[in-house]
Amino acid sequence: MPSPLHEAIVGLFRERPALAPELLRDALGVELPGYDELRLESAELGDVVAPEYRADVVIVLALASGRAVLAIAIEVQLGIDARKRFTWPVYATSLRARHGCEAAVLVVTPEEAVARWCDAPIAIGPAGSVVRPIVLGPSRVPVVTDERAARAEPELAVLSAIAHATDATEVALAIATATLGAARDLDEERARLYADLVLSRLGAAARAALEELMSAGKYEYQSDFAKKYVALGRAEGVVEGRAEGVAEGRAEAILLLLEARGVVLGEPMRERLRACRDVAVLDRWLLRAANATREEDVFG
Repeated sequence: MPSPLHEAIVGLFRERPALAPELLRDALGVELPGYDELRLESAELGDVVAPEYRADVVIVLALASGRAVLAIAIEVQLGIDARKRFTWPVYATSLRARHGCEAAVLVVTPEEAVARWCDAPIAIGPAGSVVRPIVLGPSRVPVVTDERAARAEPELAVLSAIAHATDATEVALAIATATLGAARDLDEERARLYADLVLSRLGAAARAALEELMSAGKYEYQSDFAKKYVALGRAEGVVEGRAEGVAEGRAEAILLLLEARGVVLGEPMRERLRACRDVAVLDRWLLRAANATREEDVFG
């Protein structure tokens, strides 16, 4: 099941589809074809609808006549998943066949290690044919510290807060205050969601600095919304979201390690692993997986 962070990042692109081509052009230096409109498309990419053939978001750039000029499959990736190297080429070729135009897979990740793993060509045949995803890691996401810029592009500001939350405290704090300040122009539901995202990613030092600004009255965004969701922090939801993301990452790491060691897990054990939210237990299983030759070596 996708984590709250995964779904929230996906939601940024669904809320503002123009974010994808802007990031491709401005952050990644991709030369885009001329287009007149953007449209969200069905994310189902196979003749047989199955989870492995469903992208997170699909956006098509098209001319005024309706003819597609570029199809983009967006994938939010929070951890290393070897299966994706088999499904991403399907996304690209399916979109290319469906729309009769160039296609790209844009992988978005807030983790630099995951970005490095994703940013490699995928061989699909013995004659040298490859598909290479376009990867947007945290180092390529713009740093948005100006509130006017954040107000103009709130989804980009939230993505910036997610990507740079572990940067130097001053940088993370500047991004957070700009993003939360921009939330005053949004409806209550979006503002609440974006605040939760920013707060859930902030490190302890930046979060403490933000709360200090609030308590000292130095932070100008003093609305009831800010006092409730920044000063109080919605601590329960933030902690739950962070813990769930950590647990999901541990589970995927265990699966990947066991795959590398040739240990095949039965479906009941896979379900048990993915359902576990106790990080201490997952850490114990991860240590055992390093020397495992069968699933009993890990789970007992």
